[in-house]
Amino acid sequence: MAMISILDEVVLRSSIRELAIRDVDLARVVEAYGAPPFWIREPGFPSLAYIILEQQVSLASARAAFRRLCDAARPLTPARFLKLSDIQLKQIGFSRQKTLYVRLLAEALVKEHLSLDDLHDLSDDAARKFLIALKGIGAWTADIYLLSALRRPDIWPIGDLALAVAVQEVKRLRSRPSPERLEKLSRPWRPYRAVAARLFWHAYLSKRGQNSVTISL
Repeated sequence: MAMISILDEVVLRSSIRELAIRDVDLARVVEAYGAPPFWIREPGFPSLAYIILEQQVSLASARAAFRRLCDAARPLTPARFLKLSDIQLKQIGFSRQKTLYVRLLAEALVKEHLSLDDLHDLSDDAARKFLIALKGIGAWTADIYLLSALRRPDIWPIGDLALAVAVQEVKRLRSRPSPERLEKLSRPWRPYRAVAARLFWHAYLSKRGQNSVTISL
Protein backbone atom coordinates (compact mmCIF):
# COMPACT_ATOMS: atom_id res chain seq x y z
CA MET A 1 0.00 0.00 0.00
CA ALA A 2 1.33 3.45 -0.90
CA MET A 3 2.22 5.82 1.91
CA ILE A 4 -0.50 8.43 2.46
CA SER A 5 0.99 11.93 2.73
CA ILE A 6 -0.15 14.09 5.64
CA LEU A 7 0.44 17.80 5.94
CA ASP A 8 2.10 18.94 9.15
CA GLU A 9 3.55 22.28 10.20
CA VAL A 10 7.06 21.37 9.04
CA VAL A 11 5.80 20.38 5.58
CA LEU A 12 3.56 23.45 5.53
CA ARG A 13 6.51 25.79 6.07
CA SER A 14 8.76 24.07 3.55
CA SER A 15 6.03 23.89 0.90
CA ILE A 16 5.21 27.59 1.36
CA ARG A 17 8.85 28.37 0.59
CA GLU A 18 8.76 26.06 -2.42
CA LEU A 19 5.56 27.60 -3.80
CA ALA A 20 6.93 31.12 -3.30
CA ILE A 21 9.94 30.17 -5.40
CA ARG A 22 7.76 28.68 -8.14
CA ASP A 23 5.12 31.43 -8.29
CA VAL A 24 5.84 35.14 -8.00
CA ASP A 25 2.20 35.92 -7.14
CA LEU A 26 2.22 33.52 -4.21
CA ALA A 27 5.56 35.00 -3.15
CA ARG A 28 3.82 38.39 -3.02
CA VAL A 29 1.07 36.92 -0.82
CA VAL A 30 3.68 35.68 1.66
CA GLU A 31 5.54 39.00 1.54
CA ALA A 32 2.36 41.00 2.12
CA TYR A 33 0.56 38.84 4.67
CA GLY A 34 3.04 36.30 6.00
CA ALA A 35 2.43 32.57 6.19
CA PRO A 36 -1.18 31.39 6.42
CA PRO A 37 -2.61 29.71 9.50
CA PHE A 38 -2.50 25.92 9.41
CA TRP A 39 -6.34 25.74 9.35
CA ILE A 40 -7.01 22.16 10.39
CA ARG A 41 -9.87 20.29 12.04
CA GLU A 42 -10.09 17.10 14.01
CA PRO A 43 -11.15 14.18 11.78
CA GLY A 44 -14.49 12.60 12.61
CA PHE A 45 -18.23 13.15 12.74
CA PRO A 46 -18.27 16.66 14.30
CA SER A 47 -16.04 18.16 11.60
CA LEU A 48 -17.96 16.53 8.78
CA ALA A 49 -21.25 17.72 10.27
CA TYR A 50 -19.79 21.23 10.54
CA ILE A 51 -18.72 21.22 6.89
CA ILE A 52 -22.22 20.10 5.86
CA LEU A 53 -23.58 23.06 7.85
CA GLU A 54 -21.26 25.34 5.87
CA GLN A 55 -22.72 24.32 2.53
CA GLN A 56 -24.08 27.40 0.72
CA VAL A 57 -24.31 29.65 3.79
CA SER A 58 -22.07 32.30 5.30
CA LEU A 59 -19.25 31.11 7.49
CA ALA A 60 -20.57 33.20 10.38
CA SER A 61 -24.02 31.58 10.32
CA ALA A 62 -22.54 28.09 10.01
CA ARG A 63 -20.17 28.77 12.90
CA ALA A 64 -23.03 30.02 15.09
CA ALA A 65 -25.18 27.00 14.22
CA PHE A 66 -22.34 24.61 14.99
CA ARG A 67 -21.78 26.23 18.39
CA ARG A 68 -25.48 25.80 19.17
CA LEU A 69 -25.25 22.18 18.05
CA CYS A 70 -22.28 21.54 20.34
CA ASP A 71 -24.18 23.15 23.23
CA ALA A 72 -27.18 20.90 22.58
CA ALA A 73 -25.17 17.67 22.28
CA ARG A 74 -22.16 17.40 24.58
CA PRO A 75 -20.04 15.72 23.45
CA LEU A 76 -21.15 15.79 19.83
CA THR A 77 -21.36 12.16 18.75
CA PRO A 78 -23.53 10.46 16.10
CA ALA A 79 -25.69 8.88 18.83
CA ARG A 80 -26.23 12.18 20.64
CA PHE A 81 -27.04 13.92 17.37
CA LEU A 82 -29.75 11.36 16.62
CA LYS A 83 -31.46 12.17 19.93
CA LEU A 84 -32.13 15.73 18.76
CA SER A 85 -35.56 16.30 17.23
CA ASP A 86 -36.19 17.96 13.90
CA ILE A 87 -37.61 20.96 15.79
CA GLN A 88 -34.47 21.25 17.89
CA LEU A 89 -32.26 21.02 14.82
CA LYS A 90 -34.30 23.68 13.02
CA GLN A 91 -33.85 25.99 16.03
CA ILE A 92 -30.12 25.28 15.93
CA GLY A 93 -30.00 26.32 12.29
CA PHE A 94 -30.36 23.15 10.25
CA SER A 95 -32.39 23.22 7.07
CA ARG A 96 -34.59 20.25 6.28
CA GLN A 97 -32.03 18.94 3.80
CA LYS A 98 -29.07 19.29 6.13
CA THR A 99 -31.02 17.60 8.92
CA LEU A 100 -31.54 14.64 6.59
CA TYR A 101 -27.91 14.57 5.46
CA VAL A 102 -26.41 14.60 8.94
CA ARG A 103 -29.01 12.14 10.25
CA LEU A 104 -28.14 9.68 7.49
CA LEU A 105 -24.44 10.10 8.24
CA ALA A 106 -24.97 9.66 11.98
CA GLU A 107 -27.16 6.57 11.46
CA ALA A 108 -24.59 4.96 9.18
CA LEU A 109 -21.88 5.55 11.77
CA VAL A 110 -23.97 4.30 14.70
CA LYS A 111 -24.97 1.15 12.80
CA GLU A 112 -21.33 0.72 11.74
CA HIS A 113 -22.25 0.64 8.07
CA LEU A 114 -19.22 2.85 7.54
CA SER A 115 -16.27 4.18 9.51
CA LEU A 116 -14.64 7.53 8.89
CA ASP A 117 -11.43 6.02 10.26
CA ASP A 118 -11.20 3.98 7.05
CA LEU A 119 -10.47 7.18 5.13
CA HIS A 120 -7.02 7.50 6.69
CA ASP A 121 -5.74 4.54 4.67
CA LEU A 122 -7.31 5.55 1.35
CA SER A 123 -5.76 7.57 -1.46
CA ASP A 124 -7.15 11.04 -2.12
CA ASP A 125 -9.31 9.82 -5.01
CA ALA A 126 -10.59 6.78 -3.12
CA ALA A 127 -11.36 8.83 -0.01
CA ARG A 128 -13.21 11.41 -2.11
CA LYS A 129 -15.31 8.68 -3.77
CA PHE A 130 -16.06 7.18 -0.35
CA LEU A 131 -17.40 10.49 0.93
CA ILE A 132 -19.28 11.51 -2.22
CA ALA A 133 -21.14 8.19 -2.09
CA LEU A 134 -22.87 9.49 1.06
CA LYS A 135 -26.10 11.42 0.47
CA GLY A 136 -25.62 15.16 0.94
CA ILE A 137 -21.86 15.11 0.55
CA GLY A 138 -20.64 16.57 -2.71
CA ALA A 139 -17.21 17.32 -4.10
CA TRP A 140 -16.78 20.56 -2.12
CA THR A 141 -17.65 18.94 1.22
CA ALA A 142 -15.40 15.98 0.50
CA ASP A 143 -12.50 18.21 -0.55
CA ILE A 144 -12.74 20.47 2.50
CA TYR A 145 -12.81 17.42 4.79
CA LEU A 146 -9.80 15.89 3.04
CA LEU A 147 -7.91 19.19 3.12
CA SER A 148 -8.63 20.26 6.69
CA ALA A 149 -9.42 17.11 8.68
CA LEU A 150 -7.28 14.52 6.91
CA ARG A 151 -4.63 17.14 6.08
CA ARG A 152 -3.97 15.87 2.57
CA PRO A 153 -1.38 18.19 0.96
CA ASP A 154 -2.59 18.14 -2.66
CA ILE A 155 -6.34 18.76 -2.32
CA TRP A 156 -7.58 21.63 -4.48
CA PRO A 157 -11.29 22.45 -3.84
CA ILE A 158 -12.33 23.80 -7.23
CA GLY A 159 -15.91 24.29 -6.02
CA ASP A 160 -14.95 26.83 -3.35
CA LEU A 161 -16.18 30.32 -4.23
CA ALA A 162 -13.76 32.19 -1.98
CA LEU A 163 -10.86 30.28 -3.50
CA ALA A 164 -11.96 31.24 -7.02
CA VAL A 165 -12.28 34.90 -6.03
CA ALA A 166 -8.89 34.82 -4.33
CA VAL A 167 -7.22 33.27 -7.37
CA GLN A 168 -8.78 35.93 -9.58
CA GLU A 169 -7.47 38.69 -7.31
CA VAL A 170 -3.99 37.29 -6.67
CA LYS A 171 -3.39 36.27 -10.29
CA ARG A 172 -5.04 39.45 -11.62
CA LEU A 173 -7.45 37.61 -13.87
CA ARG A 174 -10.13 39.47 -15.80
CA SER A 175 -12.89 37.19 -14.58
CA ARG A 176 -13.47 34.70 -11.81
CA PRO A 177 -12.07 31.35 -12.96
CA SER A 178 -14.44 28.46 -13.54
CA PRO A 179 -13.81 25.17 -11.72
CA GLU A 180 -12.28 23.81 -14.92
CA ARG A 181 -9.89 26.75 -15.21
CA LEU A 182 -9.05 26.52 -11.51
CA GLU A 183 -8.02 22.92 -12.07
CA LYS A 184 -5.73 23.90 -14.95
CA LEU A 185 -4.23 26.83 -13.07
CA SER A 186 -3.37 24.59 -10.13
CA ARG A 187 -1.03 22.26 -12.00
CA PRO A 188 2.20 24.15 -11.22
CA TRP A 189 1.45 23.92 -7.48
CA ARG A 190 1.34 20.12 -7.29
CA PRO A 191 1.86 18.28 -4.98
CA TYR A 192 1.10 21.10 -2.53
CA ARG A 193 -2.15 22.49 -3.86
CA ALA A 194 -3.75 22.40 -0.40
CA VAL A 195 -0.98 24.74 0.74
CA ALA A 196 -1.58 26.97 -2.28
CA ALA A 197 -5.28 27.03 -1.34
CA ARG A 198 -4.36 28.16 2.17
CA LEU A 199 -2.23 30.94 0.71
CA PHE A 200 -5.05 32.13 -1.54
CA TRP A 201 -7.57 32.01 1.34
CA HIS A 202 -5.07 33.88 3.51
CA ALA A 203 -4.85 36.63 0.90
CA TYR A 204 -8.64 36.73 0.53
CA LEU A 205 -9.24 37.14 4.26
CA SER A 206 -6.32 39.48 4.91
CA LYS A 207 -7.44 41.80 2.11
CA ARG A 208 -10.84 42.00 3.80
CA GLY A 209 -9.45 42.48 7.30
CA GLN A 210 -10.53 39.02 8.39
CA ASN A 211 -7.17 37.30 8.67
CA SER A 212 -8.08 35.78 12.03
CA VAL A 213 -11.22 34.14 10.66
CA THR A 214 -11.25 30.56 9.52
CA ILE A 215 -12.61 30.18 6.02
CA SER A 216 -14.41 26.97 5.13
CA LEU A 217 -12.15 25.10 7.52
